Amino acid sequence: MAAKRAAKKKAVGNAPAKKAAAAGPVVHLFDGHVYIFRAYYSMPSMTAADGTPCNAAYGFANTLIRYATEEDPSHVGVCFDAAMTSFRNEVEPEYKAQRGEPPDDLEPQFDLCHEISVALGFATYEVDDYEADDLLGTIAGEVVRRKAAARVLTTDKDLCQLVREDGRVVVYDLAKEKTFDADAVREKFGVSPVQIPDYLGLVGDKIDNLPGVPGIGAKSAAAVLQAFETIENVPEDFEEWGDVRVRGAKRMAEKIAEHRDRALKTKDLATVLREVPGVKPGLSDLAYRGADRERVEELFERLGWNRIYDRIPKWQS
Repeated sequence: MAAKRAAKKKAVGNAPAKKAAAAGPVVHLFDGHVYIFRAYYSMPSMTAADGTPCNAAYGFANTLIRYATEEDPSHVGVCFDAAMTSFRNEVEPEYKAQRGEPPDDLEPQFDLCHEISVALGFATYEVDDYEADDLLGTIAGEVVRRKAAARVLTTDKDLCQLVREDGRVVVYDLAKEKTFDADAVREKFGVSPVQIPDYLGLVGDKIDNLPGVPGIGAKSAAAVLQAFETIENVPEDFEEWGDVRVRGAKRMAEKIAEHRDRALKTKDLATVLREVPGVKPGLSDLAYRGADRERVEELFERLGWNRIYDRIPKWQS
């Protein structure tokens, strides 16, 4: 992972690059599990006629339908985690270990949400051993290569590393209705999008159970990376820190030197892959042509969903 990252990384700077409009369409990409979990914890318990729990699935379907109605996207996709573990667990067994197993009434709804995404006509992606983040990174890269733009819908801060300086990939928080372009990422984290893995390497990521450098907080990490750009570039000798103006800089230098290997490992684990094998969609693959009437009728009848059916804005011809 480190070699791939080094090969792809461009020069880092705090000055924003000139924005360049994409010639093609905007592809809207959902981080599926984010909105499944949001629906599960916000919706009351629901069951289908056969007893299958479906509150998360109902909320998820409603999110996709509402978004298609309000945004009228020409291209849209949904990416899912194939499982609660990925190749990262082979590198770090404790990765996301604190999350445990999903609730019993949520477990069967993951496959149901995948089925819903397909029935509603959203291009749907899931690959064993990879996370939705990696699929989103791969697809966003393909979209840009095809002269289009991508809008990644998520609340996951890790995915801010996908944001491009030219504005052709942004992250959008649907609940807060906030867009994170490169300037917004800098405003929130104090670093550029490409530095997000380094930032996480220093501060750690509690959500993913990844430790950082003890004693290094958000402001300290931002100050260090503004001066040295990457963890690899941080001098071990404090005498080489120059004009880094941050409280306790000498102690920080010692801490980073002591925990550098751990920080670099966290950085690697937090780095989103951009080349998931077998995932290389064209824009036609991501085109939104509407819901599949036959699939939707069968699925929604099985689940007992009548009212939500009538809100579907577009059907395949």
